Amino acid sequence: MKTKLTAALITVAAIAGCTGTKTADDGATKSARHTASVNINGKWEIESIMSDDSTYVRPAEETHGECNYFLFTDSTYSISTNCNSLAGSYTLHGDSIALGDGMMTEMACDNMATEDALRKTLPLIVKVDVENDSIIRLNSSAGPAHIVLRRVASATE
Repeated sequence: MKTKLTAALITVAAIAGCTGTKTADDGATKSARHTASVNINGKWEIESIMSDDSTYVRPAEETHGECNYFLFTDSTYSISTNCNSLAGSYTLHGDSIALGDGMMTEMACDNMATEDALRKTLPLIVKVDVENDSIIRLNSSAGPAHIVLRRVASATE
């Protein structure tokens, strides 16, 4: 009887030990994947903005020679276009991004296509996808709205 009880306890301990370790590792791995954030700090040129099915803007084609860009720091963003500037705070958790309302200059310019598209699209952005540390796509939760950014090489590179 003692032998059967001892064998049963050893079996239960072995199963519990294996199962407990596996579950703990899986949980830690899932948790790390879920809370890991992408790094978007730096200067990013605006490649294109799509607000809806009929509004698509490529700033380089709209304003030749002008650099239209986002600048992300640890918790703030600023946007510079051919005419106006925008700035605010953002939070990033995993691949989710929330761009807070901020300040915007409101100068009137000959070509306001970039600013108009940004005003429509920025409130819809909820997700960030990073490709090869050189391209960011800021996506809406539903529909076609998105902004594509390309990393600007720093002067030291």
